[in-house]
Formats: sequence, C-alpha cells, structure tokens
Amino acid sequence: MAAIPYSSLPLQFLFFLLLSGSFLQTRTLSTDQTVKTFIFRIDSQSKPSIFPTHYHWYSSEFASPVQILHTYDTVFHGFSATLSPDQAASLSRHPSVLAVIEDQRRQLHTTRSPQFLGLRNQQGLWSESDYGSDVIIGVFDTGIWPERRSFSDLNIGSIPSKWKGVCQVGVKFTAKNCNKKIIGARFFSKGHEAAGGSAGPIGGGINETVEFMSPRDADGHGTHTASTAAGRLAVYKVCWKNAGCFDSDILAAFDAAVNDGVDVISISIGGGDGISSPYYLDPIAIGSYGAASRGVFVSSSAGNDGPNGMSVTNLAPWIVTVGAGTIDRNFPAEVRLGDGRRLSGVSLYAGAPLSEKMYPLIYPGKSGVLSASLCMENSLDPNLVRGKIVICDRGSSPRVAKGLVVKKAGGVGMILANGISNGEGLVGDAHLLPACALGSDEGDAVKAYISSTANPTATIDFKGTILGIKPAPVVASFSARGPNALNPEILKPDLIAPGVNILAAWTEAVGPTGLDSDLRKTEFNILSGTSMACPHVSGAAALLKSAHPDWSPAAIRSAMMTTASIVDNSNQPMTDEATGNASTPYDFGAGHVNLDRAMDPGLVYDITNDDYVNFLCANGYGPKLIQVITRIPARCPAKRPRPENLNYPSIAALFSTQSRGVSSKSFIRTVTNVGQPNAVYTVKVVSPEKGVTVTVKPSRLVFTEGVKKSSFVVTVTADSKNLVLNDSGAAFGSISWSDGKHEVRSPLVVTQLDPL
Repeated sequence: MAAIPYSSLPLQFLFFLLLSGSFLQTRTLSTDQTVKTFIFRIDSQSKPSIFPTHYHWYSSEFASPVQILHTYDTVFHGFSATLSPDQAASLSRHPSVLAVIEDQRRQLHTTRSPQFLGLRNQQGLWSESDYGSDVIIGVFDTGIWPERRSFSDLNIGSIPSKWKGVCQVGVKFTAKNCNKKIIGARFFSKGHEAAGGSAGPIGGGINETVEFMSPRDADGHGTHTASTAAGRLAVYKVCWKNAGCFDSDILAAFDAAVNDGVDVISISIGGGDGISSPYYLDPIAIGSYGAASRGVFVSSSAGNDGPNGMSVTNLAPWIVTVGAGTIDRNFPAEVRLGDGRRLSGVSLYAGAPLSEKMYPLIYPGKSGVLSASLCMENSLDPNLVRGKIVICDRGSSPRVAKGLVVKKAGGVGMILANGISNGEGLVGDAHLLPACALGSDEGDAVKAYISSTANPTATIDFKGTILGIKPAPVVASFSARGPNALNPEILKPDLIAPGVNILAAWTEAVGPTGLDSDLRKTEFNILSGTSMACPHVSGAAALLKSAHPDWSPAAIRSAMMTTASIVDNSNQPMTDEATGNASTPYDFGAGHVNLDRAMDPGLVYDITNDDYVNFLCANGYGPKLIQVITRIPARCPAKRPRPENLNYPSIAALFSTQSRGVSSKSFIRTVTNVGQPNAVYTVKVVSPEKGVTVTVKPSRLVFTEGVKKSSFVVTVTADSKNLVLNDSGAAFGSISWSDGKHEVRSPLVVTQLDPL
C-alpha cells in the first residue's frame, strides 16, 4: 500500500481520537466542514530532482488547497498544513504520502503547584553546574525569562563551535537576551495560530495580551525546567500560556534542535488522557526517534496521572521516561483542632500567619453539593464561611484557586483535603490565604471532628522549611505508573528523579501561583510534577555525555538505569507516597537516578538504530509504517523478532492468563564493558518470591582488551499453579552483574496478560 488514507486509520485510533477530543474544532469552512491542521509524512526519496528543496516540491505538488505551516526535513520528512478533513483524505492518497496525522494539543507535565520562597539559590546536584559546558541541552517548553541570575554566563567559556542555532527575536526578546549560557532561542506558534483564536472551543491560538510572541516565558514552567537542567541551554518555545503545546510545533522544534546541534533534548510534555497512540501516529515518538538516531539523548516526563496503573506516557523505547520522587526537604504545616489534636500537612503560605486564637471550622461538603465541597467558583455562601477556616476537597480545579474562592467569600483560612485517589501524597502551594494541605486520612479526621461537635474550631501553624527528611526519596503519588500500555515488554517509566517541591527560577510575567489575581513577583519558585523530574535527568545526561562523549543515548540511559537506587536515605526499600507501602518497578522503573554511580557503570546495554527497527518489526509494523518513524525504508527479518529481545536494561516476562502449568520465556541481552578492560563479572539473581524461577547462562562474563561485548540468556519459568502476583498483577525481581566494584542491576518484571 503506497499511502495510508486518513479515513482508513486503525479503528482503535479513531476511537482514541474521539475519546481524547482531538477532532479539533476550528475555523468553519462550510456548514459541515472545518479547517484543521494535519501533519503529512512524505517519502522524501520520491522528490523530483527539478525541485531544489522539499519545500519547493511541497509547495508545487500540494499547494492547492494546502496552507503549509511547517516544513520538516531533519528528524521527519514532510509538512504540516491546514485544510479540511476531506481534503486531507484526498491528499493521503497521493503516492508520496506515507501517513497523515491530525494535530493534537499536548499538556505540560506539572501539577501546577508553584510556590513563593523569595530570593534563594537553588540547591541540588544538577543546579547551575559549570561541568558539561561543551554539551548543549535543548529545552522544549514555554520559553525562558533570560534576565534571571540562573542564566548568567559569568565564567562560562566560548559557545561550542558545533552550534548552528539562532537567537530568534520577537516581542520583548532581542539578540542580547542570548549569551554564553542561553546560546539559542526559538519559538514555534504556527500550529497554535492555525488552531483558532484563544476564545475558540479548544482554547487554541495565542492570546497576545498575556503572551509574548517570542521566546520570552509568560507562563513560568519553561524558566523553571531550563534552570533545573542547567548546562548550555537552547530554548525552544512550543507551549503557550493557557493554550498547551501542539504536535505540529513540537515536531518543528525537534527538526530545528537536531539541526542546530543540541546533544540533549528535555521535553516535559505529553498526553494526559491515559491513552497512547501507536508510535507511527505520535509526533513526539517520531521526532524523538529522529533525534536519538542522530545521537541526541531525549528525556521526557512520564506524566502526572498516578497513582493509577498504566498511566505512564511517552512510551517509545528510544525516549528516557522519567517519573517523580520526593527529596529530603519539606515545608510542614499543622492543623490544630479544638479538641487538642494536631494533624500534619504541608504549605508554602508566606503571608501573615493566623493569630493564636482558634477559628470556627466549616466543611461546605456537608450540604451534599459537590461544587461546594470542591470550593469551585461561586459555590460558597459568604454568610456561612465568613471569618471561618474552610475545608475544601482536592480535585476539579487548581488547589490555589480554591483558596482564592475561600478568600473572596470571606474565609480566613483553608484546609485542603486529599481524597482517596490522592491518598497521602502532598505538594506545597503558595496560597493567597493561610492554608494547609492534608492527606486523605487526616482530611477524614477533620471532617469527622466537625460532625462530632456543635462548635468545631481550628487554627493553622506554619513550620517553615525542614531539611534531612526521612524517608526520601518516596515515589510521588501523582507520578504516572506502569505497565507500558503499548509494549508491556518494555518497562516504563525508566527511572525517577526529584520532582516534588523543586526550587528553580521563575518568570517575571506572573505570580508564583499563576493566578491572574496573584500580583506577587519572585525570582525563584517551587513546582511539583514529572515535568520537574525530567530536566534533572536531562542535566545528568549532559554531564554523562561530557564525561563520555562516545556514548550513545542508549548507553547513557543504561548507565543511569543500572546504577539507580532502590532504597531511600534510611537504607530501606523506597515506598509509595500514595499508599505508604513498598513501591515497585511499575512505580520507579529501575530506581532513583544516582549520578555519582552512573559516571562509572561498568557495563552498559547499548542499542543501535537497526535494533530499534527490529523492535518496530516485532510490533507488526510494515515497511511503510516503519518509514514514517525512521525516515528510510525498512526491511524486516523473515522471522518476526520478539519485542522483549530489544537490548533494554530491564526485562519484562509476559505470560498468558490462559497458561496452565509451567511456561518459560527466554531473553537475550548483550552488555558492553566501559570499565577496566580486563574484568570478570558474575551474576546475582533475585527471583520473585513464589512460582517463578530465573536462570542466567552463562553466569560469568569475561572481558579483555579484545573482548568488550558479551551476551547472555535469561530464562524465566513461571508455574501458574503457584504464581503469586501483587495488586498490579505482577511479581518483581532483578538481575545484577558484579565485578566486585560495580553492580549492574536490571529490574525483572513477571506478569500475566490476557491474550489479544
């Protein structure tokens, strides 16, 4: 088949589009037709030689009725354009068109919990490092506020000669805003502009009354992630305030960044609908493959839909998918009840504290009105809440916005109570009135207290900042969880990094809460989300790339994964913030990144472009679909490969729920010695407790000056009669190789799935 007509896309993906609302409603063409943005994947090898560039060919071949927005020619060959669905379907039948993908809006992976802490330098291993100055990190986000001290180029050397990027000028952004730290900046807006005005039904377009048509950051998220990643920065503004991030613009940024010469791409963006499209219909997967295949490390956020299972996004195996954990710093607050009880919570309220007296306490949710329990806009009766501390349930609206509703209604304070879905996971907020967040159990205790007395009272005490908190890290309750919905044979997330209450630079354009009514200004701010974890790994990758310039992106990921920590700072197994129970590889992947050990991992699991092609063949993709991702035609082996044999630093053994008795699966892995030339490694296997046995052959790997690679086979045998799985339907173990100095650890997952 020469083309993939839009009308004949897989039914499950069309269903996905309907569920996710990505059939965009935009400018009306006629009664029953609308103009939308589509991304066209073109077979570049079919370009006639008479055209000097692909743009000239596209403009000539597809000019009518196409309005071309972006032309892609580095990580992806094709263009994006606005036209009607019928016109897109017609063009899809052109023999040079390999695929048509409707533009979708993505979201930033932050919980939107910005905080106000004043002028204070960010702490942490990756912050403001002078190391890795020869490595360039491309940050895909909301832009940058270049005047912040985090972006000073004092004592930074010359810009690397390989850099080919530009400093794109625009509204309140000139060439002088770039320096030896921010070496390049671009913005991408055509996808947004094509989506329609900001007042439109999808919220597309760019509202220039609150935005800058330039790389300048009006939101704050991009400034925060850029200062966390540190290093040499190249800024690619693809997300816009209150308007999200469109695939067509993201793909254009991938194209530009790779051509500009970045070494690392940090992208804290993804879907938030819990449904993952196939790799050949996912522009982030396509763009990141183009980057990784050219040696660029791509770090992405896992998403914030935890603790629900199978919520992790950005699943392609050539992307490093990062979840979030806590750090050993906390901002405690305490709710003191009238009966003398003290309930622990968190807050970053920085205004005048409540007086020592006790205040009347009210829970609007007792009325049975959901909007009142959630403290939604205009839901509170001032006559009932004036002068009182109000309990608001978490959910449906931003946490800080609930406090504003309480304040407008005359409340003096707020207790923000988690529901069962959030459990005990807490993040601080820079509230506009005295407020404290409580976990689900404490929230229930406050509500029970109100019901038990005629005159409930309370006050809130704020405890400042506490360092050295134990245990830490703990897997953040919001951090998205496995298993991998597209390929359960590939463990996702890959690892976790600091992502709760992370202090970094902030924009001057908005206050720390991001609310229009928040007129406070701060140079630094605190955010939580996998968005914050992602740039920590991006910064770590830059340091590893600087120390080991010959390492591939897969080798860098392997170094991080096989040296990651699975214990906290009290030397106990990491726990899950949502439940308080032990966390698993579905929560943290290989573990929490440990840069000191990753610098010298001993062995790495490397992956070539051909390996990724075989992985796509193993997924049943034909040559044309694979070409959509890889840009060049692919030939799949006569015998279909197995996706679990991708040389990944983790192993997932899948068994059918219909299996009876004993079943076995074998996995082939190859390691490359990057430590001392002469080394002998022996294996250590930690099998799941019951019903599973694991063997590794050979059990000893010998490396010499001439032997740098060695392969082994892992055989996992499961006895269905005795197999014991946890609540997520899996059992966990590990395989480690040690030479006495290094320990190269891979997580092992055993699970049962219903057959397709």
